[in-house]
Order: sequence, then C-alpha cells, then structure tokens
Amino acid sequence: MAIMKSEQILAESTVSFEDAIQNAVSRFSKTVRGLASANVNNMSTTVKNGKIAAYRVNLQMTFEIEPAASKAKKSR
Repeated sequence: MAIMKSEQILAESTVSFEDAIQNAVSRFSKTVRGLASANVNNMSTTVKNGKIAAYRVNLQMTFEIEPAASKAKKSR
C-alpha cells in the first residue's frame, strides 16, 4: 500500500499561469522523488503600472513516501 504526502507551495512566472505551474513541477521534482500530482488551489497575479507583472499559483504537491529499508536478516 502506498503512503502519500502533500506539501503546499507557491510558484511564480512572468509569462503565464501554465508556466508558473510547470516551474513548480520542474523545481519540486528536482528535490522530491515520486511526485504524483499537482493540484492548483489558487491563482493570482501581481500588478504594476496597470499591467500584470507576475502570475502566481498556489499548489498542493502530492508525492509517494518511499518504504523504509528493511533490515537484512542476520546470518547464523
């Protein structure tokens, strides 16, 4: 049976929401193995001088917890 864990993260892009999501997935995958899903909780923007300056996404990243290494049986 797999055990999953999730972490909430915030990612940003000056290009688009889709790019912000891809940045999050790419970066998270560099430090965590077994990434299974990314659920977008919220999307927002920052505005500067009447224009969108950045696209932000708040994501729930879910990944599998690796099983504990089993202890080797001692030989007699």
